[in-house]
Amino acid sequence: MNHSISRARRFAALLIAGIALLSLVSTPSHAAAKIQRLVSPGGIEAWFVQDATVPLIAMEYAFSGGAAQDPAGKSGLGTMVAGLLDEGSGDLDSKTFHERLERRAIELNFSSTRDSFRGSLRMLKDNKDEAFDLLQLALTSPRFDPADIERIRAQVVSSLRRETTNPTSLASRKFLEVAFGDHPYSRQSNGTLDNVAKVEIADLKDYVRRVIAKDTLRIAVVGDVDAETLGKLLDKTFGGLPAKASLTPIPDVTATKPPQRSLISLDVPQTVVTFGGPGVRRHDPNFMAAYVVNHILGGGGLSSRLYKEVREKRGLAYSISESLLWMDRSALFVGTTGTRSDRAGETIDAIEQEVRRMAEEGPTQKELDEAKSYLKGSQMLALDTSSKLASALLQYQLDKLPIDYIEKRNAIVDAVTLDDAKKAAKQLWGQGLLTVVVGRTPQAAAQPVVAPPKAN
Repeated sequence: MNHSISRARRFAALLIAGIALLSLVSTPSHAAAKIQRLVSPGGIEAWFVQDATVPLIAMEYAFSGGAAQDPAGKSGLGTMVAGLLDEGSGDLDSKTFHERLERRAIELNFSSTRDSFRGSLRMLKDNKDEAFDLLQLALTSPRFDPADIERIRAQVVSSLRRETTNPTSLASRKFLEVAFGDHPYSRQSNGTLDNVAKVEIADLKDYVRRVIAKDTLRIAVVGDVDAETLGKLLDKTFGGLPAKASLTPIPDVTATKPPQRSLISLDVPQTVVTFGGPGVRRHDPNFMAAYVVNHILGGGGLSSRLYKEVREKRGLAYSISESLLWMDRSALFVGTTGTRSDRAGETIDAIEQEVRRMAEEGPTQKELDEAKSYLKGSQMLALDTSSKLASALLQYQLDKLPIDYIEKRNAIVDAVTLDDAKKAAKQLWGQGLLTVVVGRTPQAAAQPVVAPPKAN
């Protein structure tokens, strides 16, 4: 069976059902709904929003671990596990398991991110018992049949081979290596061709044993289910998991100090430039100021300074963006753009100039006011479906934020002053950039990097 087609069909069925139901009712703001802290009879905790607008249920969940728990020499192990958990469980082989998912239009997915092993489950209300039963089987009794392992391995390998000629993928990998050296964060979650080839059945089983446990489990549920019923479903699904995970400790790490430039020669039509540096941790007092000022520099799409300078004024690139990334043990800011090879040097100069100007001068009051207005208004749009809200609530738990963070967020944004923004800009961009250039790179892009002048 082509499982990508199977998943697409289940998604389409669920989507069609949802659209049909939405046409009959008006949808209230999910973000305004009451968020409850639910504790099941067996002690499983979840953040929960009961919403009977449509008979759908969305659940997002995560276990601490992810790609950072892949053993040295076997990066991509978590991604392999994520691809195999729904490939047959218990007495259900892969074909039978997927047929049961498809018959009820149940969406079940797993993924391995940098710091967590995540999953999502979506279903119609009437199919909740079967959906949670199948998830329980996937988590507690994965089969890891050899034929399924080799099929998933082949899919991962195929993707990795495509990346070897993809300048964006190469730039991303090199940037992480430059930023984090030999720290686990330097590895991409899908691993390498050599490492994925070494993954064995024992490795898959050991990863599940070490990572999938109740003590690091975080859950968010939004949809048409009452608290009592949900509590019983959570106990049935997660109650049989091991009490404690056995995770390898991951040390804190600060990204390599800029400036630094790396070049990868690749004969492609467009040169890719990835740039960034040490970021701001999620619980740093300057985080929200950094988030707002980053929106001004590169996160605001067509309104950002980088877009206006690089795209609109100079016509150097079709698009350019930059964002903050925060992890459990570190933080980065990362941006990317693509340009003609003969204009790569000019593009890098323009980016460095704009970044330096923001670090030295900070934003204007007008830019700050407009960014705050946008970030406050866009939150409601970002949480307008059950799945989006569940995903946000899960992320807030992983970030160790309070359960009423959604209600407090706009006030936190509002509290950012111009001085705060200027301080955050200097903290983020005052040292310059780590830059990776991939493509037919002219000599102009390979000029030595000059450190920015020290502030007085």
